[in-house]
Amino acid sequence: MANEVARNAVDREVPTVVNGRPQIPYQGVGGHRPEGVQAAPPIRTAADFPADGDKRVAGLREIFERAGIRDGAWISTHHHFRNGDLLANQVFEAAASLGLRDLVWMPSSVFPCHAPVIDHLRSGVVHHIEAGLNGPVGEHVSHHGMRGTGVLRSHGGRAQAIKDGEAHVDLCFVAAPAADCFGNANGVGGPNPCGPLGYSRADALYADHTAVVTDHLVPFPCIPWEIEGKLVDWVVEIDRVGDPDKIVFGTTKITEDPRRLQIASLAADFARTAGIIRDGWSFQSGASGIALAITKNLTEIMKEDGIRARFLQAGSTFLVAEMLQEGLVDYVLDGQSFDLDGIRSLRDDPRHLATSPFTSYDYHAKGDFMALVDAVFLGATEVDRHFRANVATHSDGRLLHGVGGWQNCLSARNTILIVPSARRGGPILVDDVTTVCGPGELIDAVVTERGIAINPRRQDLIDATRGSGLPVRAFEEIQAEAVADVGPRMQPDLEDETVAVVKWVDGTVIDAVRRVGSRDQQR
Repeated sequence: MANEVARNAVDREVPTVVNGRPQIPYQGVGGHRPEGVQAAPPIRTAADFPADGDKRVAGLREIFERAGIRDGAWISTHHHFRNGDLLANQVFEAAASLGLRDLVWMPSSVFPCHAPVIDHLRSGVVHHIEAGLNGPVGEHVSHHGMRGTGVLRSHGGRAQAIKDGEAHVDLCFVAAPAADCFGNANGVGGPNPCGPLGYSRADALYADHTAVVTDHLVPFPCIPWEIEGKLVDWVVEIDRVGDPDKIVFGTTKITEDPRRLQIASLAADFARTAGIIRDGWSFQSGASGIALAITKNLTEIMKEDGIRARFLQAGSTFLVAEMLQEGLVDYVLDGQSFDLDGIRSLRDDPRHLATSPFTSYDYHAKGDFMALVDAVFLGATEVDRHFRANVATHSDGRLLHGVGGWQNCLSARNTILIVPSARRGGPILVDDVTTVCGPGELIDAVVTERGIAINPRRQDLIDATRGSGLPVRAFEEIQAEAVADVGPRMQPDLEDETVAVVKWVDGTVIDAVRRVGSRDQQR
């Protein structure tokens, strides 16, 4: 049974059993229609908790002991502090000191700061990880695998898996910059704020046990509260839950690379020419250097044309905060803060609202929030002639990127990928992506420094830009030009062993990630 595989709707061979659990191969956009009821947390009674409402306990070890955690349990943490997270490593140090083994770690994302978990994978404390993998942990899994198989989900897919019962969290740890002794918590108070706590919302609602860990305890009530104390079993104080300076991971500085600035300018001009930018529109962009450049260009266009956006779906940055302050947008709906300016805006401006994957990214709900967003501007590691895209691995197959909310954003009315035609000496536009993370029918245009490729499915965008002077070209033409300059893509050295699978937003398996072979390890 463990070796059974099937071809899915994007013609990828994927396992039908992962970590002993039956899986459904990807069936196309909207092809999988789940039935049944959602999972439910265990019933609790106030009689089992302190009568004075004080849920504080001495430390992390005591939480494991009180929760009755045994070998094989599922433990979750969250990445609100991104590369500044200081809690997850302490959690697994506590687990190791208790002799626990074969734990399943289900963070909302993994960052380079989590490299110490590699030792716990080797020792057997952690059996496998169910999250997007990058940094040293992703590198390790790419070459060595885990005793179990990694499961890569989008932010919305993670919430879906928890509330649908696909993933059952035994113990959830919430790193809270501010909390009270009852467990009410937020991410904007205290000396180490991180912004929204939305990624922990699903766990707090559905986990068997939830612990709030804080370095800033305030008298009841902790206002505003994003995590309600009624969902919390225990509260622990530690010296520091996270480093907000390291929330800025990679870059939140506008790129100065002329090629990337050109791509950003082209993407904004494309959106303007295609009629996407209009009064009352909405959009989402990211926090990379090129994404910030696009946001800046969009801001300039909106000012020139007298346009106001109804809302921004954010990751908030200093540019998002400025747009709100300048009256260019009515509301910011924020799932994650990427810098301290974004955090301050969330804290101080009532038009800046914290959201969670339940609000914006939940595909198994009564409607898809992202379908209301007019445009998203996203990156990718590869895009192919079918307009399918990869964000989980590089062309060599190494797991160096998390899926994040990327898959969920593909539901927007216009999905625009912003990528250079080549990176690190190899083309990004390829015949077939190494790992399929998003189906081609949901990707509407690819903007590169060599021109814009519009998906033939979007005749309306083709018609709107015809005769505009924009460099709209066939995908294959841009691809051939890039290959002529930098040479063809080197074929990855991949073995048969599956080290991870990529889930689609509905919980089906869209692709499998193979172990990187010895040839690539020697590079």
